Amino acid sequence: MSYDDNNIFAKILRNEIPCNKIYEDEFVLSFYDINPQKKIHALVIPKGKYVDLDDFSQNASSNEMVGLFKGINIVAKKLNISVDAGKGYRALANIGENGGQEVPHLHFHLFGGEKIGKMVS
Repeated sequence: MSYDDNNIFAKILRNEIPCNKIYEDEFVLSFYDINPQKKIHALVIPKGKYVDLDDFSQNASSNEMVGLFKGINIVAKKLNISVDAGKGYRALANIGENGGQEVPHLHFHLFGGEKIGKMVS
């Protein structure tokens, strides 16, 4: 899968499509999923053009890597689902066709607000 500048997340990053923003900084943008699978379902995406986690781990700068993972933690705290809040959440990245990835831009799903169980259905 190659990076497609016309994928929905690229359009959101360019403000061509609106989103229900949760958090944004120089490295990430986070917003609510338009088709939530759990009580809380947010997305965290890097601002760089990375197809998936493999692409990101091979090509992102150290600052981008740290920024993405800190961004995930910040969003979990903002959503009051972090371990610091006495709760917990699932961070999920689908990678490639067999991994169920539909949008060719790295993104993490954050699920929380309820007991998630062993697998997300």
